[in-house]
Amino acid sequence: MGSSLHPDVEPLAFLLGTWRGRGTGGYPTVEPFEYEEELEFGHTGKPYLTFRQRTWLTKGEDRIPSHVEFAFWRPSVGGQLEVACVHANGIAEIELGVVTGTHVQLATERIVSAPTSKDVVRLERRFDVAERSLTYDVRMAAVDHELSPHLHAVLWKES
Repeated sequence: MGSSLHPDVEPLAFLLGTWRGRGTGGYPTVEPFEYEEELEFGHTGKPYLTFRQRTWLTKGEDRIPSHVEFAFWRPSVGGQLEVACVHANGIAEIELGVVTGTHVQLATERIVSAPTSKDVVRLERRFDVAERSLTYDVRMAAVDHELSPHLHAVLWKES
Protein backbone atom coordinates (compact mmCIF):
# COMPACT_ATOMS: atom_id res chain seq x y z
CA MET A 1 0.00 0.00 0.00
CA GLY A 2 2.77 2.41 -0.88
CA SER A 3 0.39 5.06 -2.30
CA SER A 4 -0.83 8.00 -0.24
CA LEU A 5 -4.43 7.67 0.87
CA HIS A 6 -6.78 9.68 -1.35
CA PRO A 7 -8.76 12.21 0.75
CA ASP A 8 -12.11 10.82 -0.51
CA VAL A 9 -11.43 7.44 1.13
CA GLU A 10 -10.31 8.76 4.51
CA PRO A 11 -13.75 7.94 6.05
CA LEU A 12 -13.06 4.28 5.13
CA ALA A 13 -9.48 4.16 6.45
CA PHE A 14 -10.64 2.11 9.47
CA LEU A 15 -11.21 -0.82 7.06
CA LEU A 16 -7.73 -0.86 5.50
CA GLY A 17 -5.70 -4.01 5.98
CA THR A 18 -6.30 -7.73 6.19
CA TRP A 19 -8.98 -9.22 8.43
CA ARG A 20 -9.22 -12.94 9.23
CA GLY A 21 -11.66 -14.97 11.27
CA ARG A 22 -14.45 -17.50 11.38
CA GLY A 23 -18.12 -17.46 10.60
CA THR A 24 -21.30 -19.44 10.33
CA GLY A 25 -23.76 -19.61 7.49
CA GLY A 26 -27.05 -21.04 6.45
CA TYR A 27 -30.00 -20.53 4.18
CA PRO A 28 -33.31 -22.33 3.60
CA THR A 29 -31.70 -24.23 0.69
CA VAL A 30 -28.47 -25.36 2.47
CA GLU A 31 -27.43 -27.06 5.68
CA PRO A 32 -25.81 -24.78 8.30
CA PHE A 33 -22.04 -24.52 7.82
CA GLU A 34 -18.90 -23.05 9.37
CA TYR A 35 -16.21 -21.22 7.45
CA GLU A 36 -12.99 -19.24 7.65
CA GLU A 37 -12.89 -15.84 6.00
CA GLU A 38 -10.31 -13.34 4.86
CA LEU A 39 -11.15 -9.77 3.84
CA GLU A 40 -8.55 -7.44 2.42
CA PHE A 41 -9.14 -3.72 1.96
CA GLY A 42 -6.48 -1.85 0.03
CA HIS A 43 -5.93 1.41 -1.81
CA THR A 44 -3.99 2.65 -4.81
CA GLY A 45 -4.03 6.38 -4.12
CA LYS A 46 -7.21 6.76 -6.21
CA PRO A 47 -10.68 7.68 -4.76
CA TYR A 48 -11.72 4.10 -4.01
CA LEU A 49 -10.73 1.11 -1.89
CA THR A 50 -10.06 -2.32 -3.33
CA PHE A 51 -11.78 -5.28 -1.67
CA ARG A 52 -11.03 -8.99 -1.81
CA GLN A 53 -12.94 -11.65 0.09
CA ARG A 54 -12.07 -15.35 0.29
CA THR A 55 -13.76 -18.08 2.32
CA TRP A 56 -13.02 -21.71 3.12
CA LEU A 57 -15.54 -24.23 4.44
CA THR A 58 -14.29 -25.96 7.57
CA LYS A 59 -15.24 -29.50 8.52
CA GLY A 60 -13.00 -30.88 11.23
CA GLU A 61 -9.43 -30.45 9.98
CA ASP A 62 -10.53 -29.97 6.36
CA ARG A 63 -10.33 -26.49 4.79
CA ILE A 64 -12.15 -26.40 1.45
CA PRO A 65 -11.99 -23.28 -0.80
CA SER A 66 -15.49 -21.84 -1.08
CA HIS A 67 -16.27 -18.27 -2.19
CA VAL A 68 -14.32 -15.37 -3.71
CA GLU A 69 -15.34 -11.75 -4.38
CA PHE A 70 -13.54 -8.69 -5.72
CA ALA A 71 -14.88 -5.15 -5.48
CA PHE A 72 -14.21 -1.43 -5.60
CA TRP A 73 -15.62 0.67 -2.74
CA ARG A 74 -16.30 4.22 -3.98
CA PRO A 75 -17.26 6.76 -1.30
CA SER A 76 -19.16 9.93 -2.16
CA VAL A 77 -20.55 12.94 -0.31
CA GLY A 78 -22.37 12.66 3.00
CA GLY A 79 -21.07 9.20 3.88
CA GLN A 80 -22.68 7.60 0.82
CA LEU A 81 -20.96 4.56 -0.65
CA GLU A 82 -21.11 2.74 -3.99
CA VAL A 83 -19.68 -0.76 -4.34
CA ALA A 84 -19.05 -2.56 -7.63
CA CYS A 85 -18.59 -6.26 -6.84
CA VAL A 86 -18.06 -9.46 -8.82
CA HIS A 87 -18.48 -12.95 -7.33
CA ALA A 88 -16.76 -16.09 -8.58
CA ASN A 89 -20.17 -17.82 -8.70
CA GLY A 90 -21.23 -15.72 -11.70
CA ILE A 91 -22.90 -12.73 -10.04
CA ALA A 92 -21.98 -9.07 -10.51
CA GLU A 93 -23.66 -6.42 -8.38
CA ILE A 94 -23.82 -2.75 -7.56
CA GLU A 95 -24.47 -2.03 -3.90
CA LEU A 96 -25.37 1.33 -2.39
CA GLY A 97 -24.96 2.23 1.23
CA VAL A 98 -23.79 4.52 3.93
CA VAL A 99 -20.76 4.83 6.20
CA THR A 100 -21.45 6.08 9.72
CA GLY A 101 -18.35 6.16 11.92
CA THR A 102 -17.04 2.58 11.83
CA HIS A 103 -20.32 1.09 10.62
CA VAL A 104 -21.11 0.28 6.96
CA GLN A 105 -24.55 -0.72 5.69
CA LEU A 106 -24.91 -1.87 2.05
CA ALA A 107 -27.79 -3.18 -0.07
CA THR A 108 -27.96 -4.38 -3.64
CA GLU A 109 -29.07 -1.81 -6.19
CA ARG A 110 -28.59 -4.07 -9.24
CA ILE A 111 -27.54 -7.67 -9.87
CA VAL A 112 -26.52 -9.33 -13.12
CA SER A 113 -26.22 -13.13 -13.14
CA ALA A 114 -24.45 -15.48 -15.53
CA PRO A 115 -26.71 -18.13 -17.11
CA THR A 116 -25.31 -20.85 -14.82
CA SER A 117 -25.39 -18.90 -11.53
CA LYS A 118 -28.05 -19.19 -8.84
CA ASP A 119 -30.88 -16.66 -8.97
CA VAL A 120 -29.82 -14.09 -6.36
CA VAL A 121 -32.28 -11.19 -6.09
CA ARG A 122 -30.88 -9.11 -3.22
CA LEU A 123 -27.94 -8.95 -0.80
CA GLU A 124 -27.62 -6.77 2.28
CA ARG A 125 -24.34 -6.44 4.16
CA ARG A 126 -23.43 -4.89 7.46
CA PHE A 127 -19.89 -4.26 8.70
CA ASP A 128 -19.18 -3.08 12.25
CA VAL A 129 -15.63 -2.36 13.41
CA ALA A 130 -14.71 -2.03 17.08
CA GLU A 131 -11.01 -1.69 17.87
CA ARG A 132 -9.35 -4.62 16.02
CA SER A 133 -12.48 -6.73 15.34
CA LEU A 134 -14.87 -6.60 12.40
CA THR A 135 -18.33 -8.15 12.59
CA TYR A 136 -19.84 -8.99 9.22
CA ASP A 137 -23.45 -10.00 8.49
CA VAL A 138 -25.08 -10.84 5.16
CA ARG A 139 -28.77 -11.28 4.37
CA MET A 140 -29.79 -12.72 1.02
CA ALA A 141 -32.89 -13.21 -1.12
CA ALA A 142 -32.30 -15.99 -3.66
CA VAL A 143 -33.75 -19.06 -5.36
CA ASP A 144 -37.38 -18.11 -4.59
CA HIS A 145 -36.76 -17.31 -0.88
CA GLU A 146 -37.36 -14.02 0.92
CA LEU A 147 -34.53 -11.95 2.41
CA SER A 148 -33.05 -14.16 5.15
CA PRO A 149 -29.91 -14.27 7.31
CA HIS A 150 -27.12 -15.99 5.38
CA LEU A 151 -23.69 -15.27 6.93
CA HIS A 152 -22.26 -14.03 10.21
CA ALA A 153 -18.52 -13.71 10.91
CA VAL A 154 -16.16 -12.07 13.37
CA LEU A 155 -12.77 -11.17 11.93
CA TRP A 156 -9.61 -9.79 13.51
CA LYS A 157 -7.25 -7.26 11.95
CA GLU A 158 -3.73 -8.45 11.32
CA SER A 159 -0.88 -6.32 12.65
